[in-house]
Amino acid sequence: MKAVGKRLAAFCFIMMALAFAPAQAAPASAETVIRDWYRLVLELVRHTPTYSPPVASRAFGYLGVTAYEALASGDRTLTSFAGQLNGLTPLPQRKAGIAYDEAVVLQAALSSAARQLFGNTGPTGQRALKRMTEKLAAEVAVGLAPELVARSQAYGESITAHILAWSEGDGGAKIENMGFPLEFVLNEGPSHWVPTSLINQQQKPLLPKWGENRPFALEIGNACPLPPPPAYSEDKGSAFYQEALEVYERVKNLTPEERAVARFWSDDPMLSPTPPGHWIAIGLKILDERKASAVEHADLMARLGVTLADAFIGCWHSKFEYDLLRPVTYIKRVIDPKWEPILITPPFPEYPSGHSTQSGAAATVLTAFFGENFAFTDETHAKDKLPNRSFKSFWHAAEEAGISRLYGGIHFRAAIERGLDQGRCIGAKTVALRTRG
Repeated sequence: MKAVGKRLAAFCFIMMALAFAPAQAAPASAETVIRDWYRLVLELVRHTPTYSPPVASRAFGYLGVTAYEALASGDRTLTSFAGQLNGLTPLPQRKAGIAYDEAVVLQAALSSAARQLFGNTGPTGQRALKRMTEKLAAEVAVGLAPELVARSQAYGESITAHILAWSEGDGGAKIENMGFPLEFVLNEGPSHWVPTSLINQQQKPLLPKWGENRPFALEIGNACPLPPPPAYSEDKGSAFYQEALEVYERVKNLTPEERAVARFWSDDPMLSPTPPGHWIAIGLKILDERKASAVEHADLMARLGVTLADAFIGCWHSKFEYDLLRPVTYIKRVIDPKWEPILITPPFPEYPSGHSTQSGAAATVLTAFFGENFAFTDETHAKDKLPNRSFKSFWHAAEEAGISRLYGGIHFRAAIERGLDQGRCIGAKTVALRTRG
């Protein structure tokens, strides 16, 4: 409990530091608006109870599309996502021949989106949302005529209203009981998932219908299907047993480096920005280092948000199609009843690995945006006192994120390797979106 209290205190400090930073003397730029809102949202994801990784990915999807459409509406070189993303109809247009301020439009759009997407965050988060809205609204309006500000704010809010109305029909808008169904019948048979937690709520799997949600760029949830996992068997010569034995032996003999990898990529809900937030943080850091424009920020955040949201839909579709048991269940039943993984096993089926699918999708998008063999240092967990990790490329990072789940004892190898394949397919759908005319 003491550790939880320290994390909460740190969260409150970070939230207030972000929202109550001194106001700028000069008008805030559009790229500053994007960066500041995303930094706050990454903290909100950590401490909003319903924000499991799939739910967080959905928020990043709609937030990214909101930022992009707000800017695209005033830039003739940019192409709207309307007609490209499933169900997104043409957005409100600016009045011809009338001026709008881009930073004000963007601030109004993102602030209204964040307030609604995180409407159930706690009191500290609510105060931070309110203060960030007030702070940035004042900063972007410096030196502007009141009528220009009012017109630009109203227009930005109309963009958000259109996008959030679209979001209501995707199947993921309402999360009850933290995402755990009150009624769910488990499949019978030794190969199927069974609860791995003693927590009463987790006797049912998390978000079993998430794979049926309307995706963003994927045609349907199973547009990137997977072959079945190795056939379940307790025969010591079978491929399934050998995969389980690999997990068992690897966890028992982990090196300090492998333990560090498992911990770095754990990204547990309520203790981190979650796995999708981890990749958003990577993208933001690189954009910041490159002093990227507002359009570059909006383009990448939209693409990352879309691909991460689609990755969780596609992955969850496969998870509940195959409904495979977790390593801890099999290993305790067949190999060693006293064995334990080093990470907490998530409360849903095993195949494929969500970390792998979403990391493969993110790596595909980031590689298309920044290029092959783009070396970078990941500082996502610096404030959590975890050492930074450096990578030769985005795929180097994605592959490490995937194998971290084997080191942690919560995934078999097939789930990792095929999850990365699924992510590559999903990422390619997002890369194909047109943003330039």
